[in-house]
Amino acid sequence: MEWITHSPAETEALGARLAEALDAGRVVAFTGDLGAGKTAFVSGMARALGVEDRVTSPTFTIVNEYEGGRLPLFHFDMYRLGDADELFHIGWEDYLARGGICAVEWSENVAEAIEPDAVRVSIVRGDGDSDRMITIEGVEL
Repeated sequence: MEWITHSPAETEALGARLAEALDAGRVVAFTGDLGAGKTAFVSGMARALGVEDRVTSPTFTIVNEYEGGRLPLFHFDMYRLGDADELFHIGWEDYLARGGICAVEWSENVAEAIEPDAVRVSIVRGDGDSDRMITIEGVEL
């Protein structure tokens, strides 16, 4: 399915809609350029899951954990990883086993580690500064 959002708030709302459709153990693999809105989308997911913490990009920490909601949310940023082997070194399989949702920005950097049944979210800038074209595959909304 494809959507066009016109503001960060609309992008967050679409993220919330996706989170409401997810069960424990799902992986959401994001692609999109720097500043495309991936973290805004994950913020909406967190809100829908009942996370009260402010969601920030885990660029330097690799993963931020948000608990206390309907499901735990593990927000990964793979921008600085060279390959999937590095992901396994930080405990990827442990996160998968914890029964939360793994939101993975820059998933193309660790494509070999992403399960075939992962939800795929592509975010591309549109014509206007805040316009985003968002494609979601692997789940019905």
